Formats: sequence, C-alpha cells, structure tokens
Amino acid sequence: MSLLAALAVVGVGLVAGTINTIVGSGSLLTFPTLLALGFGPIVANVSNTVGLVPGSASGAVAYRAELRGQRPRLLVLGTASLAGGVAGASLLLALPGSVFRHVVPVLILAACALVAVQPRLAARLAERHERHPHGGAALFASVFATGVYGGYFGAAQGVILVSLLGIFIDDHLQRLNATKNVLALIVNGVAAVLFIALSHVSWEAAGLIAAGSVVGGQVGGTVGRRIPAPVLRAVIIVVGLIAAAVLFA
Repeated sequence: MSLLAALAVVGVGLVAGTINTIVGSGSLLTFPTLLALGFGPIVANVSNTVGLVPGSASGAVAYRAELRGQRPRLLVLGTASLAGGVAGASLLLALPGSVFRHVVPVLILAACALVAVQPRLAARLAERHERHPHGGAALFASVFATGVYGGYFGAAQGVILVSLLGIFIDDHLQRLNATKNVLALIVNGVAAVLFIALSHVSWEAAGLIAAGSVVGGQVGGTVGRRIPAPVLRAVIIVVGLIAAAVLFA
C-alpha cells in the first residue's frame, strides 16, 4: 500500500471512529475505501471490522460518564449482542455476500423511521406501563437480531440500536447512546475474534483503520456528548438516510 493510500485509510478510519461514536455507519466510509484500494469484499469487510474494534472501545471509554449505573442493563443486553454477533459473523463466513444486500437498506430506513417517532412510541408504551429498565424480552430479541446484522455487515448498526433503545427504555438519549457504543463494541469484538481465527485479515489495512478510529472515538465522544437530544436524533436520521441511499445505489 502506498503512503498516500495509507494516509487515506487512516483518515477515513478517524472519521469513521467519530461517526460510530456519535451515531453509527462509519463502515460506509471505511468499507468502500478498502474496496477502492483493491481488497475483495470479504477481506475488506473482515479487515474493516477488526480495525474498527479499537475505535469502538475508544468511543465507549469516551462515554464512560454516561455509562455509570448501567451495568445491569449492559449485562442483560450485552448477552444478546454477544450471541447475535457470533451468529452474524458465522453467517458471513458461511453464506454468499449477496444474501442481505437488499434487506440492509430497508432495515436502516425502518430504523430511521423509528428514531423519528421514538418519543411518541415511548410515550405510548409508558402510558401502558410497558417500558422496562432493560427493555424486556422484546428489546432483548431485537438487540440479538441487530447483533446478527452487525456481525454480518454492521453499517448503521448504531442507528438501529439507538432507535430500539429509545423506544423500549426510559432514559436520556445520551445515556442510551453510551449503551449503544458498548453493545456495538461487543458485536464487533466477538465478530473480530471469529474473523481472526477463521478468515483472512489484512493486518495492514486493519491496523491503519484502528489507528484512525481510536482517535476518532475520542473526538466523537467529545462532540457527541455535547449535542442536545433533539439535534442528536436529527443527526441519526440524516446519517441513516444517507447510509440507506448509499446501499441502495
């Protein structure tokens, strides 16, 4: 890889780490970049996932203040993310890459719609006393399904997670965003372990993405924690719509 290409990968890794911490969808920058540099789809996806794990950890650390008091919630939902990530990564290694190609953009659009109507849905669930500190069985199953998707591909996984958390859990959006960062870290982390053990990783590409995404995670934590909830919700929707448009193209 040339010096210019290496700098480009570090740069998109930094931007992706920032976006992932605030919203999600950073893979829509790093994955196409690796494809443009000549990597095959599977190697690009695998190397991208491995490279973004340190950035996910960096983002989770940046949101550590918002994670206080959430350990029981993270233990419950983290189990769902762990199982889903294993299943999704296994599917990537076993199935052709075209299986979810047409489903992914639809899922992202649905997530954007859920984010948009989240306050209204949450209010209705609260009136019916159907909200739970950990989201209940419905959220557990939804987080598992999101983990399957995240382990398989993962772009806009964060958008989907935030929309689900906001609907089923009564908490501040910034705290839910912190929860999202940890759940995404679990999914990406377990997927990365499987990819390292069972697939081919371009360590050059993964290392460059990791270098950029670690810095991006801190930048995203600094910026994202200062965004008011209504603005953050709008950012999530816009990024999600762009992600869906890119994947539909």
